[in-house]
Amino acid sequence: MLGYALRRALAGLSVLFGITVVVFLMLRFIPGDPATAVLLTMVEPGLDSAQITQRDIDELRDQMGLNAPLPQQYVTWLGRVATGNLGTSLRSRQPIAYELTARLPATLKLGGAALVVMFVIAIPSGILGGLYAGRTTDHVTRVLSLVGESLPSFFLGVLLIYLFAITLGWLPAMGGRRPESIILPAVTLGVGIAAATSRLLRASLLDTLSQPYMLMAEAKGMKRRTLLFRHALRPALIPVITAASLVAGGLLGGTAVIETVFAWPGVGRYMVEAIGGRDYPVIQGFTLLMASLFVIINFAVDILYRFMDPRVRIEEHGNV
Repeated sequence: MLGYALRRALAGLSVLFGITVVVFLMLRFIPGDPATAVLLTMVEPGLDSAQITQRDIDELRDQMGLNAPLPQQYVTWLGRVATGNLGTSLRSRQPIAYELTARLPATLKLGGAALVVMFVIAIPSGILGGLYAGRTTDHVTRVLSLVGESLPSFFLGVLLIYLFAITLGWLPAMGGRRPESIILPAVTLGVGIAAATSRLLRASLLDTLSQPYMLMAEAKGMKRRTLLFRHALRPALIPVITAASLVAGGLLGGTAVIETVFAWPGVGRYMVEAIGGRDYPVIQGFTLLMASLFVIINFAVDILYRFMDPRVRIEEHGNV
């Protein structure tokens, strides 16, 4: 177990190293001079950008370390990142690490609630589709899954706001101050990913139930319901768990639209504001944080996968 965890950790670290290189080069790939591009973001709208002098550009290049060789810039930047220093926001003049960590709990809370919604919808509908394959129940769940997967998240969010916040007045439309404020954005996020997860679970269940040993057990008189819950469900959940890790990582970085629609105070909305203001250091810090969390989530799922699937342990011992 320890050897397997170490190998997965080393693989994750190598991915993180590649991510740091890409994130570091983001600012350097800006067309023209990065210091000039940054200074342009600091000019008030409607003012003449000619007020930016060459002296200002040279001073900022020196502050950003852009005059040093590229490898030296990377090592210096990586050393700061390793200590938690992601730089300073051009708009707020606040440390980026502080602003991201202040907003991250709201995004984690929203992502966790969306995962709960996903499992509450996807697991029962996927099981019903696999248990009653080809029947009316299966057709209904498949149609609902297709509709849920086809609806754009922002459109579904607007519909939910109109129905439950404006028309019925049951739930708040925006903000994150009240506990019930999370319901609408969580449902909006969860419905879309639940549709795809339900279809995956149904397909995985049907594949598992079609195995020879399953057909033999059913031929000997074991009820399909008993066969499903006692023997088929656990192996069928393995690809769902793998997909859930990708979904969880995607939720962390992909909540920007939903957080903007519902004015949710998370890092996704913060990122949208940074892009609109061309706050390049914030974009760098956000990308690095989300990529790191994605790698950590996948590492945790790899360890869980080993406990869920005995074949991983068999292959591991076979390679030793």
